[in-house]
Amino acid sequence: MLSPSSYKVLEGRFARLTVLRDAAAVLQWDMATMMPEGGSEARGEQLATLKVMSHEILTDPALADDLGRAESETGLDAWQQANLREMRRAWLHAASVPGDLVEALSKAVSRCEVQWRRARAENDFAGLRPALEEVLNLVRQQATIKAERLGLSIYDALLDEYEPGLRTPAIDRIFDDYAAFLPGFLKKVVERQAKNPPLAPLTGPFPAADQHKLALRLMTALGFDFDHGRLDTSHHPFCGGVPDDVRITTRWNESDVTQGMMGVVHETGHALYERGLPRRGHYQPVGQARGMAIHESQSLLVEMQVCRSPEFIRFLAPLLGETFGASPAWEGEDLTRRLSRVKPGLIRVDADEVTYPAHVILRYRLERALIGGSLVLSDLPGAWNDGMRSLLGIVPPDDSDGCLQDIHWPGGAWGYFPCYTLGAMMAAQLYAAAARAIPDLPKLIERGDFAPLFAWLRRHVHEKGSALSAEQIIAEATGRPLDPEIFKNHLARRYLGEVLAA
Repeated sequence: MLSPSSYKVLEGRFARLTVLRDAAAVLQWDMATMMPEGGSEARGEQLATLKVMSHEILTDPALADDLGRAESETGLDAWQQANLREMRRAWLHAASVPGDLVEALSKAVSRCEVQWRRARAENDFAGLRPALEEVLNLVRQQATIKAERLGLSIYDALLDEYEPGLRTPAIDRIFDDYAAFLPGFLKKVVERQAKNPPLAPLTGPFPAADQHKLALRLMTALGFDFDHGRLDTSHHPFCGGVPDDVRITTRWNESDVTQGMMGVVHETGHALYERGLPRRGHYQPVGQARGMAIHESQSLLVEMQVCRSPEFIRFLAPLLGETFGASPAWEGEDLTRRLSRVKPGLIRVDADEVTYPAHVILRYRLERALIGGSLVLSDLPGAWNDGMRSLLGIVPPDDSDGCLQDIHWPGGAWGYFPCYTLGAMMAAQLYAAAARAIPDLPKLIERGDFAPLFAWLRRHVHEKGSALSAEQIIAEATGRPLDPEIFKNHLARRYLGEVLAA
């Protein structure tokens, strides 16, 4: 009997690795939605054990040997070669990090996430700070090790985990350009919208149970498969689980139905991407999401490009009336204006698409400073408030609506935030390309027929998995590299009814 090739051996190793990570993902979803607080210590041990086991697979010397032999094999097709490239990338990120550091960071993150929920509810940054300091120090240690191995800066080593190949100079160019564009553009939009008549009031309360029913209808219309996923409630909206069992969450505001609803459609975009990933590579690196910028492009395409469009709102208005009763807030142009209202606000996940990038730019600048050591954690609340004042002209009244609002840093996700705004720019470019390919797309959306759009996205984005880079996916799907001007022109058309000068 012939021995399996080194490549086939690697496929088996990475399949086991994927299963372990999938198990951890479901446990993390449970921790955020169902787990009683008293279970946090045991859950921390479970997650740490799974992460150490995953790390041991990647750092096994035999895996490195198999990589070397597989890379000299002939007869591998393009898909297998891409998979081998992604295997080596995963190995490079893991090989130099000691297992005890992986375990320590996993446990610290589990503790910090639980404390964050309490700290945000109680506006207690000082109470969270020791746990967050531990997470930051361990993230910095891990990033320092990876940076040396990868030949990158410490922050770029973190970026590379979430968006392969992304580097700070590229982010700085895009973000500095948008930060310069925003004040003048925002002023024009706010002045224009101020001339509109007042919006009809939202006459709540809107019971969470009714909002949940409406959310299920919207998810079904968009194409969410409830045989392979579910919707729950959490402190912070997210999409988790695995491609065959996608778990999304939102939070409800009984005085404003739009907040939870937009959280749901955003996370549904993530879920549809996960469900659309190629079955051939389901348990292999090449079959997994390319990176978080592409991931965010799919959620923001659904939330911002589709679900805040006038066409979608005409589809949505009758559903709101059926769920909550007739209201002037659902009639005429009121709902369109409500969902396209631009106003600087404190909370990132509730921000309009004009000001949303400012929230991301702030977090990017702060986390770079914290990782680099030019900002200490005790000064974060003040630095946050200064940044909000500079970028959006508002200051949070407390830390709950300031530096405590996101779970990302307590959850160990340092280097993630830039993906949101890059994703928004990718979303605008992808939607424009889809609209060219599907000339009647606005009419289809108004009828609630989203199948042609998602068929296009599956073919051009989802089914690529990680076989291509994010840059290649965007260029092949749209005919050009990522161009931030497309995003700015989308904003100008939607909010000012004009096209920006070239």
